[in-house]
Amino acid sequence: MSDHGYEAGRLNLPFVGISTFGKKEYVSDWDKIEADVAILGAPYDFGCQFRPGARFGPRAVREASTLFSFGHAGAYDHEDDATYLGSDVRIVDIGDADIIHTKTRESHANIEYGVKKILDAGAMPVTIGGDHSVNIPCINAFAEDCAENGPLHVVQIDAHLDFVDERHGVTVGHGNPMRRAIEKDYVTGMTQLGIRNVSSTAKEGYDDARARGSDILSVRQVRKLGTAAVLDRIPQGARYYVTIDIDAFCPSIAPGTGTPSHGGFQYYDVLEILQGLSKRGDVVGIDLVEVAPAYDPSESTQILAAQLLLNFIGFIFHNRQEALARD
Repeated sequence: MSDHGYEAGRLNLPFVGISTFGKKEYVSDWDKIEADVAILGAPYDFGCQFRPGARFGPRAVREASTLFSFGHAGAYDHEDDATYLGSDVRIVDIGDADIIHTKTRESHANIEYGVKKILDAGAMPVTIGGDHSVNIPCINAFAEDCAENGPLHVVQIDAHLDFVDERHGVTVGHGNPMRRAIEKDYVTGMTQLGIRNVSSTAKEGYDDARARGSDILSVRQVRKLGTAAVLDRIPQGARYYVTIDIDAFCPSIAPGTGTPSHGGFQYYDVLEILQGLSKRGDVVGIDLVEVAPAYDPSESTQILAAQLLLNFIGFIFHNRQEALARD
C-alpha cells in the first residue's frame, strides 16, 4: 500500500498553505537543522550586469515547487519504475540568507554562513539564487567540509563561462564565480556545459579556464557527443558541486532570466545529465540561480527550476540508497 495521506490526511492542494520549498518544514533555527537536504534562499542580485530581478528567484521557485508537493508517498516515475522523494528523504527549508542592500561582502558572508550551517548539520545544501555571484559564498562555505571529506569537482550548466578574473575592480559579480571557484585548492577541476554565443568572458578567459583544468562544451557539442559520452568526461567517483544557471536553457522555455541566450538546452538535455551524474559520484551541493520571474508572466521558468531541482534531489538520494543496498 502507498503511504500517502489522501484518505485520512489533508488533501493539501498546491494553492493551499505556505509556500516553503515543496511545502516542506520550515526551520528558522539554523542550529536545529535535522535533514538530508536543506533549502536556502539567496535573494541577492546586485552582481548582475544586465537585467536585475533574480532577487525574487527564491520566492518564485518556492511557490512554483508547490505544484509538485501534494501527496505523501513520494513521486512515482513510470519510466524508471522508481519512487523518488519518499518520506525517508528529509527535506527542510531554512528560509533566506539576510541580504543587505548595496553591501556585497556582508550579503555574501550571510549566504556563506547559511550554507556552512547546513553542512555542519550533515545535510546537503541546495541554494536558490539570486544572481550567479551567490555561487562564490556557496563554494567558500565548503572549505572545512573539503578538508575533512575531500575536494570538489564543479559541474556548471550555464550559457556563460563566468570566468572573468577582474574587470574595473569587480571580482565577485555574476561573471566571476567560476574563476573564484577554480582558485580554491579544494576545487580540482570543472566541467562547464552549455557555454555558447557571445559571452561575458574573452578568449583569454577560455584559455585560462582550460589551463586550470576546465572542460568546456557548448550545447551543440553536448548534443553531438550524447549524454553518456559527456558523463564519461567527468571524473568518476568524485564529489560534485553542481551549479545551474537557468539561462543554460533556451529562452523559449525559460525566458525569466536577466541574460537570456538563444540556442540553449531543452529540459531532458539537462535532466539526463543530472540523473547520470547522480549515479557517477557523490553530489554534495547544488545551487540554481538567475531566475528573474518578472520577465516570464507565464511562470514557466520557475516551474522548470523547481521541477529540475526536485527531480535532481530525488535522483541523488535514490541512487545513494541503491548504492548502499549493493554494498
